[in-house]
Amino acid sequence: MQNDSKQDKRIYTLSEEKPAKAVIALGVPLIMGMFIMVLYNLVDTYFISLMGDDYKLAAVNLAYPIMMISVAVSNMIGAGASSLIARCLGAGQKGRAEQTLTAGFVLTVIDSAVIAVTGLAFLPQVVKLLGAKESTFAYTEDYVMILLIGSLFTMGSYTISALLRSEGSVRLSIVGMIAGTIANIGLDPLFIFTFGLGVKGAAAATVIGNGVSLGISLYFYLSGKTMLKPRARFIRLQKETAGEIFRVGIPATLETLLTSAAYIINNNLAVAYGELTVTAVGIAQKIMTLGNYIYQGFASGTQPIMGYNYGAKNYKRMLSVLRSGVMVVSMTELAVMIAYGTLAPLLIGIFSKTPEVVETGAKALRAIMCILPFVGATSMSRMSFQAMGKPKHAFTITLIRQLILYIPLQLLLNHIFGFSGMIWAQPMTEVIMMCVSLLLLYKVIRREAANGTDSQ
Repeated sequence: MQNDSKQDKRIYTLSEEKPAKAVIALGVPLIMGMFIMVLYNLVDTYFISLMGDDYKLAAVNLAYPIMMISVAVSNMIGAGASSLIARCLGAGQKGRAEQTLTAGFVLTVIDSAVIAVTGLAFLPQVVKLLGAKESTFAYTEDYVMILLIGSLFTMGSYTISALLRSEGSVRLSIVGMIAGTIANIGLDPLFIFTFGLGVKGAAAATVIGNGVSLGISLYFYLSGKTMLKPRARFIRLQKETAGEIFRVGIPATLETLLTSAAYIINNNLAVAYGELTVTAVGIAQKIMTLGNYIYQGFASGTQPIMGYNYGAKNYKRMLSVLRSGVMVVSMTELAVMIAYGTLAPLLIGIFSKTPEVVETGAKALRAIMCILPFVGATSMSRMSFQAMGKPKHAFTITLIRQLILYIPLQLLLNHIFGFSGMIWAQPMTEVIMMCVSLLLLYKVIRREAANGTDSQ
């Protein structure tokens, strides 16, 4: 009975709770968990900074796209499966939801093995592509190698967390995140200093932390604390289910992969101004992860609500959730932006005492922080399209944002205005994208409501 009561509460939040309250109920716990996950990057950065070598800091920043690529593939599986699970629950198809859940587990194992084997086979070429030069190459190679070896832990942690959120079990999803981060924090100084592993130790601590997170999330499924369970009879992939996961998930992956490409381009442009500039920009971007996780948390929290109500054909509630969600995320991010602008030199100074790094990093942070009041609406729109099972629309947002606007603006403004132009390309992109994405989503929901029957 107690488990049934928990399930009823989850369904009530998805289907009937006041929109703003539902967005906050699912978003805030996720943001808290993601805030803890910010420490994954910041703790590594902090402990490596204690080694007094800014080139090691630069190496960790250069290796970051590898983590993003792993997350991108995880996001493909997690977003695709989560969208289908939420729609199935909204339509009352629990068996199909469990089949999708099991497929998500299987695909994660397969894809992580492919990434690890491919990356390790071409490791030197990968490191060179990331923008590493003579002074950072060896450190970057060490870090990337261990991340690739631990691909299953990293990808599994992200995917299973997304699957938990798809059924409304947000609090369960963040427990694993928190435990993994605590493990990472404890292992970083042990591996880096006590065992003398340096950059390798930081990477190992990150991988093991993700392994702890994955293990705890799996425990919740196997111990019956979730609404859905993976079933042995569904281990053999069904073509229709896998196809739907990829159909919805690929645009989500392209978003992260194109973000990784933009990040690599950004690092290669920054190298032209000196490798310490890479360090400065990397620190600013790591600090920005707090603001990024806030809008990602609200968007991810909104996704199961939108998917459930789309499955139930409750379009009126979808529009209400969208309006409330955009207002909540924009106001929250505006407050974060003001804090960043005020404290920028102090925040950069935590990770480096080199005056050039502090000055350049503060300048970069004060530019890229301007995305925050706008980017949440774009992320929420894209996640809503994924929840609705409309990958073409999600891909349209991705295509316009990264390939048509951001990457060309990076190259053009860097050519015309130098470093200042490079760092202001992203804020310009996000202002335009907020308008484009919200108009597109509003139009699609209104059209669906006109063509279908709104249940409310």
